[in-house]
Amino acid sequence: MTIEATAESGQLLPQEPAAEHNGGLDIRTGAPIGVRMLDGGIIEVALPANEEIDGPEARVAGATVRAMANGRRMPVMLVITGVVGVSVEARQVYAGSIAASAFALVGESPVDRVIAHYLLRSKTETIPAQFFTSEAEAIDWLGQYTSED
Repeated sequence: MTIEATAESGQLLPQEPAAEHNGGLDIRTGAPIGVRMLDGGIIEVALPANEEIDGPEARVAGATVRAMANGRRMPVMLVITGVVGVSVEARQVYAGSIAASAFALVGESPVDRVIAHYLLRSKTETIPAQFFTSEAEAIDWLGQYTSED
């Protein structure tokens, strides 16, 4: 299942009272952030290429991840290939995740690596995180953080 989630400044977010409009998850302004559950209990968050990720989009995607996790901590693969930039607010959203047991950041280019290190710099010490250039390697690494419940 893939849930597309984007928002712009001032749009309603899932946790806000009137968020039942479109389930609070289908607010479109640009290319969507894709969120889906992969086989093996890993949540994939795919950031749109050629876009700057801002706080509102990150908050909506974060709410989607929390809904999919359903109160559990789960491994998250954050695909950042081709992303132009990530705002400070969006970085804080990813760093403050309460649903992630581990983060694998996946990118291809030197720019992706710089963005990944920007995101990794803000992570808490309690959530393991690592950069990969291969989704298969990222999924393999995240496998150790999946639970059987």
